[in-house]
Amino acid sequence: MTSHDSYADSPDLASLAALFADRTRAAFCLALLDGRAWTATELARLAGVAPSTATGHLHRLVAGGVLAEERSGRHRYVRLAGPDTAEMIEGLAAHAPQRPTPVRSLTDARRRRALAHARTCYDNLAGALGVAITDAMTAQALLAWDYGPALTESGASWLRGLGVADDRSGTSRRAHVRTCLDWTERRAHLAGAVGAALFRHALEASWLVRQGSTRIITLTDEGRDALRRHLSLPDEVLLAGADTAS
Repeated sequence: MTSHDSYADSPDLASLAALFADRTRAAFCLALLDGRAWTATELARLAGVAPSTATGHLHRLVAGGVLAEERSGRHRYVRLAGPDTAEMIEGLAAHAPQRPTPVRSLTDARRRRALAHARTCYDNLAGALGVAITDAMTAQALLAWDYGPALTESGASWLRGLGVADDRSGTSRRAHVRTCLDWTERRAHLAGAVGAALFRHALEASWLVRQGSTRIITLTDEGRDALRRHLSLPDEVLLAGADTAS
């Protein structure tokens, strides 16, 4: 048996890695972490490439299973294939070297701080705020880590008290509770079905608001009060959002 034969039935990790080994395709994937569907034209404008170039890259990402294609009338959209893909990309970003880029304006500096404080990771909350929520849930025994992250009975009761549905029916292939390595904090933030439900509730309750079409999430005054009350989050985290929102 040759060395090539011994790897014949192994996952083709090299092919998957090759999909991200291009700055344009990588930029597309990072942008799509906002959880929205984008057109090829929008992504081309974001990356500063010709629409035909963007289309070629998107074909590769769709064929590789990283992106899913949607059509609405004559329009074609792409989005990440699912939450597992989003968590993989966020995890890769956390391990990737940071490219130093100059801060060109006060607006640019504020945008970077806001992105680091709170942002979307597909349908979960990432950034310093997402990590702080995960830490607080752990400290209050709402999450247990004995066999990986799991919602405790106290955690399930806490969610019900908030009015958040905790679906343990098993009808979905999605993990009930999991974590994602945060690329700015280099620590875990809550993901999985519970993370998505909690994030959705915070948006519906206006604790958090999206900033236009960006990944940035802003914590509202109502949200600060709620997170102090429900999770005893420190002002160090809560008020950092006020600084970036101005």
